[in-house]
Amino acid sequence: MFTILACGAVFFPGLFITLKTVLRSTFTRWSDVDVVCVSERLVSGIHASLATAAGLVIIASCKDVMTDRHWLVDGFVLFGAPYMAYDIFAMYLSHYHIQKAKGKDSVGHSLHTVKKYVRKEWLLILHHLVLLLIFVPAVLFFRGGVGDFFCGCIFSLEFSTPFISLGKILIQLDLQDSVFHVINGVIVLLSFFVCRILIFPYMYWMYGRKYDIPLHKAAFNVPLQCNIACLTLLAPQIYWFSLLCRKAYRLYLRQKRGKVEVTDKSKSK
Repeated sequence: MFTILACGAVFFPGLFITLKTVLRSTFTRWSDVDVVCVSERLVSGIHASLATAAGLVIIASCKDVMTDRHWLVDGFVLFGAPYMAYDIFAMYLSHYHIQKAKGKDSVGHSLHTVKKYVRKEWLLILHHLVLLLIFVPAVLFFRGGVGDFFCGCIFSLEFSTPFISLGKILIQLDLQDSVFHVINGVIVLLSFFVCRILIFPYMYWMYGRKYDIPLHKAAFNVPLQCNIACLTLLAPQIYWFSLLCRKAYRLYLRQKRGKVEVTDKSKSK
């Protein structure tokens, strides 16, 4: 157990440091903001890809959604737990360098900087802490060896994260108006809706299917703590999806205005 935990604690910060070193030496014109932010988002995408792969393997292997077991559940929870703590710090570094580049932080690392970071990213920080302090112990010690299938479903929530990270990298590199960014944005919306929102009714449907319970009655037959856990995970997903939709709509309006301006200019000529 402690060996796997230690591997995760070394792997994610080590990967972040390695990526920073490689990017800084490869792209010599990049600023500290570019290097740190891209490195943080690459690590985020790699963690999400590993979680998704583990989740799909578990889902495919567990024919009985309640009793079938798979070693990857406990193994990946232990390996991935340190990522939550690491990512809180990595996101802070990105925030710090962004504020410094904008000239809004001339003091350096300070309590004031940390407070600004927490105010801006409080929901994501809370989400990480809930996973680290509640979800991890619940999976490892309190579920009685059942529900590996549903743990795999929770892992697969991360399917959209690599595309989200790629979108942020494209923005960081000033490519937000590229066709590639638009295509990636569509993939983000679809994958986020399917894998972070629809996955919850899917889990209830699979539970009801096992016990011959209709979908609309499944939640009333699930233990209360499981319903609370699902709601705790689902609520921020719905909020973030609404933000993604608003962002996509703003991008659509901006590109539409750009096309109109180009058309007007060509007519005036």
